[in-house]
Amino acid sequence: MSDAAVSLLVLACAIALFVWNRLPVGVVAILTALSLAATGVIDVPTALAGFGDPVVIFIAGLFVVSAGLEDSGVTSWVARALIDKAGTKRTSLLVAVMLLSALLSALITPNGAVAALLPVVIVAARRAHLSPSGLLIPVAFGGSAGALLTLSGSPVNVIVSEAAVGAGGRPFGFFEFALVGVPLVIGTIVCAVLGHRLLPDRATGSVVADYGGHLDTLVEHYSLDQGFFRLGVPAGGAPAARVLENADVQVVGVQDRAGDPASVDRPLDTGDVVVVTGPYDAVQQLAADSGLTVVSTPLTRQTRESLLNGSVGVAEVVVAPRSSLIGETFFPGLVRGPITVLGVSRYGRDRGAARTTLVQGDALLVHGTWPAVQALEHDADVLVVDSPELVRRQTVPLGGAAVRAVGVLVLMVVLLATGAVAPAVAGLIAATAMVILKVVSPAQAYRSISWQALVLIGGLIPLSVAIRESGAATLIADRLVDLVGSGHPLLLLVALFVLSAGLGQVISNTATSLVVVPIAIEAGLQLGLDLHTVLMTVTVACGASFLTPIATPPNMMVMAPGGYRFGDFWKLGGVTMLFWLLIGVLGVAAIWGP
Repeated sequence: MSDAAVSLLVLACAIALFVWNRLPVGVVAILTALSLAATGVIDVPTALAGFGDPVVIFIAGLFVVSAGLEDSGVTSWVARALIDKAGTKRTSLLVAVMLLSALLSALITPNGAVAALLPVVIVAARRAHLSPSGLLIPVAFGGSAGALLTLSGSPVNVIVSEAAVGAGGRPFGFFEFALVGVPLVIGTIVCAVLGHRLLPDRATGSVVADYGGHLDTLVEHYSLDQGFFRLGVPAGGAPAARVLENADVQVVGVQDRAGDPASVDRPLDTGDVVVVTGPYDAVQQLAADSGLTVVSTPLTRQTRESLLNGSVGVAEVVVAPRSSLIGETFFPGLVRGPITVLGVSRYGRDRGAARTTLVQGDALLVHGTWPAVQALEHDADVLVVDSPELVRRQTVPLGGAAVRAVGVLVLMVVLLATGAVAPAVAGLIAATAMVILKVVSPAQAYRSISWQALVLIGGLIPLSVAIRESGAATLIADRLVDLVGSGHPLLLLVALFVLSAGLGQVISNTATSLVVVPIAIEAGLQLGLDLHTVLMTVTVACGASFLTPIATPPNMMVMAPGGYRFGDFWKLGGVTMLFWLLIGVLGVAAIWGP
C-alpha cells in the first residue's frame, strides 16, 4: 500500500474516531501521529515535531493573554458597560451582545469570549425580561465571525498563515482577515436580527445570578454599619490585666496567639487580640487606657472598597452537616488563617456582636483575599452560597491589573501587526509579561492553557504533513479538480467551502483546517488560483460551524444555559452559513483574486 493510501486510511480512521466521540480528541490526535510513524509514512522526529511547532507555542501564549484579560475583569467590565448602554429592547441588546462577542473573540478567541459573556448575557436577558434562548446562539455565532477579524482570533488563522509561508507565499497580515471578517460580522448580526423567529423562545433552567446589588444585600443582612476593631497586645508592652470597661465600647471577644477564641475575663497575654465594637474615638481611648494597639479597622458599608475590590472579597458560607466547625465559638472579628469573620447569622437573623457556638446551618459572612475566598468552595466544612468567581466578575471594579493586562494586549497586537517578531515570539512575550506584571500567577497561567487543544493541534500537524508529502493531497485535489472541471475557478472555492464546512460540523475546525489546507493548496495550484484565495476560503469555511452544537466549543457552552435542543442550531445556522458561503467564495475571490 502506498504512503498516500496509508495517509488517507489514517485520515478516515481519525475522522471516524472524532465522530464516534468515545475517545478524547487529544488521544485520537496522538494515535494519529503514532500510526503515521509506525507505518513509516513519516519518521519519528516528524511525528513529534508538531508539539514544538511555532503554531502550538503561539496558541499557548494566547490562552495566557486571554486569562489575563478575563481574570483582571477587563472582559466582564466591557460586557457590563456595553450591555448597560444597550438598554432592554431585544434588537439593540441582540446587536450589542453579538458585536461584543465578535470584538472579544478577535482578541481572546471565541472560546474565551463566550465563556466570559455567558453569565453577563443571561443576567442582561433576565433584566430585559427576555429568554436567554433568543440571545445565546447569536452570541456563539458572533464569536465565530469575530474570530476572523485578527490573526489571533482563532488557531485556524494562525495555521493558514503558517501554511501560506510554508507553500512559498507571504503570511497573512494581522488585520488582513478583517477584510472578510467585517462583512461576516455584519452579515451574521443581520441574519440573527432578521431571523430571530428561527430561534426558540424557551424557558431555561439557568441559575446564573445577578450580583449587581450583592454587596448591598450582604451589608444589610449582616448589619455592617459599625463594624469592629481588632486591638493587639504588643510585645514587650505592659497592658492592663484585662480590657478596661468603656460605656461606649462593647468587647466582642478575645483571640489568643494560637488563633483560638479565649475568655474575655482572663488576663491578657502578648499576642492576644481583643475584638471590640464602638465609636472610633471611644475605641482609641480604650486602647490607650488598656495598653493595646489598633491592628485592624472596621469593614462596613462606608468602606466598600476595603470589602470588595480586585484583591479581596467576601463570601457567605453555611456550616455543613457533620462539619468540624460545629461546636466551635465564632464572633465577628475572629480571624481564621487568611479569612476574617464579618458576621454570624442563625435562622436568617444576624447575631450581631454575640459570641456564637456554631451549629449546622449557621451562616457566616467572611472576608479575605480572592484566592482564600475561592478556596472555600473546596472546604468540606462549609457550603458556599454564591460563587466567588461570579461575584468577583460581576462586581469588582477595574484596577491596576486591568490596566496592565490591556497594556500587554496592546503590546502583543503591535508586535503582530508590525511583524517585528515572529507570532510565536510575540505570544511568548505577552504571556510572560502577564506573569511578570502579576496579572496572572504562574499557576493560573498553566491552568489557563487548554492542553487538550494544544495536544490536538500538535498531534494532527504530522497528519497534515503526511497528506502533503505522501501525495495524498494531490490525489484528493485531482478528484476535486475533476469534479468541478477546469472551467470557472469559483467552483473549486465552492467545493473547498463545502468540504471544509461539512467536516467542521462533526470535528473541530482546527482539525478540519489541518486536513483540508494541503488539499486546498494543491488544488489551487492545479487551477492556477492564488494561494491566499484558497487558504482564506478554507479559513472562512472552517469558521462556519453553525449546524450542530458539537461543531464548536462556544456552541456547546450555550446549549444548556439556553435550553437548546440539538436541532435548534441548524435553522438560524443554515441561513447564516449560506451568507458565509457567499462571502467565502465571491468576497474572497474579489479581494484576493481568482
